[in-house]
Amino acid sequence: MNLKSLFKTYKAKLLIFLAVFGPVTITAMADNDAAGVATYSLVGAKYGYSILFVLLLVTILLAITQEMGVRIALVSGKGLGDIIRERYGVKISVFVFLGLMIANLGTIIANFAAIKVTALMFNIPTLPFIICVVIISFIFIWKGNYRTNQNIFLVSALFYICYIISAFKANPDWGKAITSVVLPTDIKITRGFIFAAIAVLGTTITPWGQFFVHSFVLDKKLSVDKLKYEQTETFFGAFLTDFFSFFMIVATAATLFVYKIPLTSGEQAAIAIEPFAGKLASILFGLGIMNAGFMGIVIVSLSTSYAFSEFFGYEGSLDAPFEKGRSFYILFLIQLIIAALIVLIPGISLFKIVFYTQSLNGALLPVVFFFLLKASNSPELMGQYVNKKWYNYFVTIASIIIIIASLTTIIGFFI
Repeated sequence: MNLKSLFKTYKAKLLIFLAVFGPVTITAMADNDAAGVATYSLVGAKYGYSILFVLLLVTILLAITQEMGVRIALVSGKGLGDIIRERYGVKISVFVFLGLMIANLGTIIANFAAIKVTALMFNIPTLPFIICVVIISFIFIWKGNYRTNQNIFLVSALFYICYIISAFKANPDWGKAITSVVLPTDIKITRGFIFAAIAVLGTTITPWGQFFVHSFVLDKKLSVDKLKYEQTETFFGAFLTDFFSFFMIVATAATLFVYKIPLTSGEQAAIAIEPFAGKLASILFGLGIMNAGFMGIVIVSLSTSYAFSEFFGYEGSLDAPFEKGRSFYILFLIQLIIAALIVLIPGISLFKIVFYTQSLNGALLPVVFFFLLKASNSPELMGQYVNKKWYNYFVTIASIIIIIASLTTIIGFFI
């Protein structure tokens, strides 16, 4: 094959990849919502570079589980909610959906709370601003089609560059930071560290993310012949997500952890790092949280609407008109209104909502993994595309570790 033919082949493959690109990267990046940023900031401030080793393991697990979800969606043509309803019945569907909806609402509240506090940081009136966010978010989904929404999500993801700049402005120990990713460094296994590790896991690999990636891939109407391209995007998306998470942790580890500055909320990090990293780093960190909050509000609310439509057999698509997808759009709006009203109640603590919601997400993951494993190992559903054995071993071991860590943390509260 000459150079010209080789160029044409790779050009064609690149164009196909760009055509299918979007769903998995958006899902993975949305895990870094405001609740996620708050979690990374809190653990970075409290445990420094040592928590970065957890991030490596979480990245691998994120890539594997998201790939399973994409493969199930493209091969079966069904969302995870559809599969659970068809194989386990309505009662199990209701139970799983209610758990997902409660966990999602907590995450949406946390994102609204982050927007509220960062608005105060920039001297923006909170009530009008939150009302505007609710209205814009609903119009964004109601009037925009799949392609428009995907492009806006991808543009929003570019704002995560703010955290890279903030981290560099903090002048961290890059050697220690990079080493800590691949080797356990200064790790002290305590109940608090285990709790923090579960929180990192729960904010990076979310139950809603597993449902959303199925639905978003299906909503793009991709076919199984694009599977290899979507698998490539899956691994790229997982890396990109935790690439930005790395810089979030480094920014607070290099400043707040080093100088023993206590942190009680994620958005407080934007203000707290200013004396050590400068005004620009502080502003960029705050803008990053606000953008992540908006992205999280929209995507997590969408994941609940998608799941509801699949579990109970309603029309649920960004390309569906309001008349056909009435339940899909109304549920989306109800979540926004409830979360916004709760956040406007005086005394709401973002710290408590964020940390405990993300830990709850981590504890719920084994349940979601069970359904993923059952579906992805079904010859009837997947044919030749069933799981590789090492996938099963890795996810099963991860689930056992999550269960043990969660129980250890819960028992620790009563000892």
